Amino acid sequence: MGTPQRVLLAPWALLAVVALQLAGASHVIHWSLEAEAAPPPSVPASIVSPLLKTGYHFQPPRNWINAPMYYKGWYHLFYQYNPKGAVWGNIVWAHSVSRDLINWIALEPAIYPSIPSDQFGCWSGSATLLPDGTPAITYTGISRSDINYQVQNVAFPKNASDPLLREWVKPAELNPIAVPEGGINATQFRDPTTAWYADGHWRMLVGGVRGGARGLAFVYRSRDFRRWRRARKPLHSAATGMWECPDFFPVSGAGLENGLDTSEAGPKYVLKNSLDLTRYDYYTVGSYDRRRDRYVPDDPAGDERRRRYDYGNFYASKTFYDPAKRRRVLLGWANESDSVPDDKAKGWAGIHAIPRKIWLDPSGKQLLQWPVEEVEKLRGKPVSVAGKVVKPGQHFEVTGLATYQADVEVSFEVSSLDRAEPFDAAYANDAQKLCGVKGADAKGGVGPFGLWVLASADLQEKTAVFFRVFKDGYGKPKVLMCTDPTKSSLSPDLYKPTFAGFVDTDISSGKITLRSLIDRSVVESFGAGGRTCILSRVYPSIAVGKDAHLYVFNNGEADIKVSHLTAWEMKKPLMNGA
Repeated sequence: MGTPQRVLLAPWALLAVVALQLAGASHVIHWSLEAEAAPPPSVPASIVSPLLKTGYHFQPPRNWINAPMYYKGWYHLFYQYNPKGAVWGNIVWAHSVSRDLINWIALEPAIYPSIPSDQFGCWSGSATLLPDGTPAITYTGISRSDINYQVQNVAFPKNASDPLLREWVKPAELNPIAVPEGGINATQFRDPTTAWYADGHWRMLVGGVRGGARGLAFVYRSRDFRRWRRARKPLHSAATGMWECPDFFPVSGAGLENGLDTSEAGPKYVLKNSLDLTRYDYYTVGSYDRRRDRYVPDDPAGDERRRRYDYGNFYASKTFYDPAKRRRVLLGWANESDSVPDDKAKGWAGIHAIPRKIWLDPSGKQLLQWPVEEVEKLRGKPVSVAGKVVKPGQHFEVTGLATYQADVEVSFEVSSLDRAEPFDAAYANDAQKLCGVKGADAKGGVGPFGLWVLASADLQEKTAVFFRVFKDGYGKPKVLMCTDPTKSSLSPDLYKPTFAGFVDTDISSGKITLRSLIDRSVVESFGAGGRTCILSRVYPSIAVGKDAHLYVFNNGEADIKVSHLTAWEMKKPLMNGA
């Protein structure tokens, strides 16, 4: 693996978006925050520019976030939040609600330290809908501050008839529901999953580690969702280091887009974990034996060839089943790529990726991801280009709209794959390193070709999202997708890593698609219909607001045809966190 992301803040990010399908919300409580101190003089003015704060990606009005999940008709988004500053600490479960996953209204915090088993912190967790319709939240509490002693707790709504679920209770006679006994490392025992029901028992997973190196998902069982016992063996384990924020869910058959409730039996299952060592999210597709509570990846190489949800800045993700649209939705968190002093000066840190619908691809080997359809409600003025050929070394600008906040869909067609470069097998497991060596400005055979986004008029600043095609030792095309932000900003001392993943697609016809969601300081891209996804944070100092430009470029030797491109200006949601 290439250089891991620099994580400035704690990783146990993802809590819960509990999408509640409850009717009749009558009013909303808004809450205010105290102003931060003036930014230190060492922080560049461009970094604290309000024009870099995202327009349509969810984030609170100030300070730091790192989480989401779903439950029934109103979408409830719970997330870890520090109401006192843009750094880790003072963490509560903040709470926002939405009808459409796009427009969010902030409520009062839902869960905060109040009992002995969470007196030093309320960390990540999940929500589950019980058979009688009552939601339950399971979460990690810190009961001792000297070693961050981690236990699992449960909370229930104080008034289940309240569609906004504004108050929660933590039964003293039940909590904690799980403690790190039997040799479990008490400092690495966290993040209970959404529970599922089978054969008279509820099951949930809790992430952990054994022997300091083997990550695993502990299985806990309960008949009544109140008293839990740990199974003798974990659901699955691998020599990967600590597993944070595990997620386990069924998927429909290959190529079927409809999602399944977590308790439904599926032909295939997905097990995802967030690796503490790398700060990336990995998953495998496999089979689940309900009788033995064991999971086996389909790929014989197992966790050695696990895939990633996103090959960029994306961590501590969580899925939920949306029964209203029969889909499974993925939510993830992206941290900042500047410094802690910068975050304090801005007064905010961290965003949520646009919610993504996910399903198993026709091969059954990987998940496909696509922005939820609701985001298209924000599309405004469109501009289209069709049938335009980009010669080697050439580029053209897409004009007629403001592109600092945009949605771009483009279909490319390569004239010939004959000039594709030989693939160096040394990079077979390290696309990110390959992209670092062969970035957007490195001339190639077939590619690099793609988009320059958030670019200045003189191209001093630009973030490249592109494809590059190689040929392996058998003459088969191998597609690399990259986001290269190395020239994204003239501001000093920024972390600007290249991100990349290989695209498992058939490009023998020469055709490939790209979609990029551009939002001031984030670029979220989907290659080949969502087979490879990359989210990157960038902080331009010139290409800001209406001074940001959009270009199509080709730095390869083969002609590239833009079969069709449409770019839309994106409006701000009516409400985005407060």
